[in-house]
Amino acid sequence: MSLQPTVTVVGGGLAGCEAAWQLAEAGVSVVLYEMRPEKPTPAHRTDRLAELVCSNSLRSDNPENAVGLLKREMEALGSLVLACARAHRLPAGDALAVDREGFSRTITQTLEQHPRITVVRQEITQLPPPPAIVATGPLTSEALHQALVDLLGQGSLSFFDAIAPVVAADSLDMSKLFRASRYGKGSGEDYLNAPLNREQYEQFVAALLAAEKVPLKPFEEQIPYFEGCLPIEVMAERGVETLRFGPMKPVGLVDPRTERPPYAVVQLRQDDLAGEHYNLVGFQTRMTIPAQKHVFRLIPGLENARFVRFGMIHRNTFLCAPQFLTATLELRVLPGVRLAGQITGVEGYVESAATGLLAALFTLAALGGVQLPPPPPWTAHGGLIRHLTGRDPRRFQPANASWGLMTDPPVALPKEKTQRRRRAGEVALASIVSWRHTLPVPTPRPAFSTAQVTAWTA
Repeated sequence: MSLQPTVTVVGGGLAGCEAAWQLAEAGVSVVLYEMRPEKPTPAHRTDRLAELVCSNSLRSDNPENAVGLLKREMEALGSLVLACARAHRLPAGDALAVDREGFSRTITQTLEQHPRITVVRQEITQLPPPPAIVATGPLTSEALHQALVDLLGQGSLSFFDAIAPVVAADSLDMSKLFRASRYGKGSGEDYLNAPLNREQYEQFVAALLAAEKVPLKPFEEQIPYFEGCLPIEVMAERGVETLRFGPMKPVGLVDPRTERPPYAVVQLRQDDLAGEHYNLVGFQTRMTIPAQKHVFRLIPGLENARFVRFGMIHRNTFLCAPQFLTATLELRVLPGVRLAGQITGVEGYVESAATGLLAALFTLAALGGVQLPPPPPWTAHGGLIRHLTGRDPRRFQPANASWGLMTDPPVALPKEKTQRRRRAGEVALASIVSWRHTLPVPTPRPAFSTAQVTAWTA
């Protein structure tokens, strides 16, 4: 299989990094463009590749959950992102959370040192010639966004996404918090929990509703929020009890001081390897900075919280994929140019990286003259492709990996839900490996050694 052309990858997020790694490991030269630090974004704080700008959680690591299965499939395909996430894992119950600093630093080092990857810090304002993968993510620059609109018409859509605040651990009053994971998952003590009684909860919701919000620009007023990542104040506007059935739900937790579940609870997840920073889980917001200081310090234990990062909202961009993309993520009107990541209409870190991996494999197949069909629809990767190509374009919205995106595998399945998903996951994992073997390029080697990770983290 002769693979000579240099492939252009635009965007140094999870999707672009995963795509560059897969291509380079297969013997292809890659030029990876990242516009930071030459051109910053509203959400990024560093110039590192694969920076996690929202949560530090890659969500469930349980293979009976669809995103957990997606992780297993990616690992079977030689994923750089998953290898790095494992190397920088933090305690988070059955979720896979990472030290975001070490995670992005390691991926940056890995790609910059790869002999077949050239990292160029430059904004790309026009769609590159094929072969290319555009993985510029939800914060695609205005110039490239306009280039897509010029090519596709008014097919680009926008929605608002939000970021939760991060606080310093040494500023928390630990006497008012307790350690526990919901239902004792993980180590059983992976989260800090701030319990609220009914009076404290209602006071918090009232303050949240009254708080000053960052005003929207006139052109932003018609842009919807993504339902999977609503600002906490938007959730509160839907009813006083909404938060108790959302990010502040007390189920699966018992306050050791009362030996009863609290009325409501705020969970804080470790955000760095040293345990110096904690993320307020599910507390993404568009409140102003003064309002955030006031409202979040009403939470027991956070009265003197020092904010390492404040919450914010930002505009995300995605295309109407069923209208514009083929089943191999190729632009219908620009053969040889593929899209990957959140710009395609998948939601979530893992899903973004997975589409980067898929775009690379489809590109490899095309370069080698191999007909590589989409992954089987009963795999988690195949489910993502079904979402991007099989939805009604009139009702297309970003989506996370879910069992609902997948079909049942062509085997008999048990009736009991847990056993059914376990068996379906086994078949999916075997199927994704068989699918990968139809491409005559070896699966990538381990991304890096333990010694390398230790040196970079130090």
